[in-house]
Amino acid sequence: MRAVILVLSALALAAPAAAQTARITVEHEQFTLPNGLRVIVHRDTTTPTIATNIWYHVGSSSEAEGRTGFAHLFEHIMFEGSAHVPEGKIDEWFGEVGGAPNGSTSTDRTNYMQSFSANALDMALFIESDRMGHLLAAMSPASVDGQRDVVKNERRQSYDNRPYGLADQVLTEAMYPPSHPYSWPVIGYMDHLSNASYDDVVDFFRRYYAPNNASLVIAGDIDVERARALAARWFADVPRGGAVPAPAASPPRLALQQLLLEDRVQLPRVYMRWISDGAYQPDDAALMMLGRVLGAGKNSRLYKRLVYELQIADDVSAFQGGQKLNGEFQIAATARAGRDLDELERVIMEEVARIQREPPEARELARAVNQYEIGFLEQLERVDAKADALNEYLFHTGDPDYFNEDLARFRSLTPADLSRAAARWLAADARVVLSVVPGGKPELAVQGSRAVPNRDLELSPAQRKPTS
Repeated sequence: MRAVILVLSALALAAPAAAQTARITVEHEQFTLPNGLRVIVHRDTTTPTIATNIWYHVGSSSEAEGRTGFAHLFEHIMFEGSAHVPEGKIDEWFGEVGGAPNGSTSTDRTNYMQSFSANALDMALFIESDRMGHLLAAMSPASVDGQRDVVKNERRQSYDNRPYGLADQVLTEAMYPPSHPYSWPVIGYMDHLSNASYDDVVDFFRRYYAPNNASLVIAGDIDVERARALAARWFADVPRGGAVPAPAASPPRLALQQLLLEDRVQLPRVYMRWISDGAYQPDDAALMMLGRVLGAGKNSRLYKRLVYELQIADDVSAFQGGQKLNGEFQIAATARAGRDLDELERVIMEEVARIQREPPEARELARAVNQYEIGFLEQLERVDAKADALNEYLFHTGDPDYFNEDLARFRSLTPADLSRAAARWLAADARVVLSVVPGGKPELAVQGSRAVPNRDLELSPAQRKPTS
């Protein structure tokens, strides 16, 4: 039995190399309408379903100082109805054809996606085109105020009143200068949402939610020619918008910052965040696998050291988050009861320094790549995931058919690549360290931490920014 297990383990570790010759085929066609809308169609008849997926190339980085939260606000507004789609009917109509529409906002983009029965493509494209071209006809100050209140309540639930909820905002503000387009949270600030005028909101929509600033994917059980014709039918009359310059900013240079936030939490947690390489840039894949080797799962180095061996932490995680302008690499760990964050921070940085000096074992990297590849291939079984991937590849690389190139960047990694990336990006003196501790217990923080006010988020942006 032991011999069989060893053989199977060896085969599993060799899987990525053996699979190098198998190419992923996601056949598609793409074209651009006269108004600038990029359209990608992909036929997959595995199931009688279709997914539509539209990316607007606008996220929180397109906002301005003092006017944050608009992209996320529109994620909500665009589900409320448009000139020819009554309020509340989007969910109802998609529900009748087995669909569940959804959307999300990031620093760089806003997307809307849904999958549904294969006989409902006409309806889906009608809804998407109507809210692109005719949203303002149904929008009013009252409807904006209603969704503004929804977003503010979401902000309270996700940030203000959630344990550790303010950590991401504090880290973000500390990492970027106030003028950088990544220096505010995606959801925006409370006072900005409160003070935005109706005209401000309308102007933001007109500037960014135009066909020449979007791309549409239609994937699934389709007739390709009919899908092309329907895309032209429903979107061709949406007028082209003005030129939309992409946000631009250089990655900031970090110095070591040690911050302390007292919060309504029971256990202290330490966060470390570095500026890293952007999405699909040369070190992005190495940093993603470095995150898995360090802190993904119970076999990771930090989990074994902090949770199993030393028993000083309840949990630990590490990950690379690639974005358009730059990336962010984060390690976080929650201390076990009776422990402080100073020892967690010390052990974490010992492990970071070790992997900077000594490449991980080939087995560690192979396990991380295998786990990633399994998830990658499983997503290709779903048309909605493929639709979103086609849009993501187009946005970041200019080539929607980037599946093989994407997987190849992980398969080609060596242990030395992870060590080199760690040495380049995870410098001990170029990071933000945030200790979140129970109120009244600052002694549990990393030594030398500077207090950040447990802020009332109705304060002005100048009052929010941590002083340097």
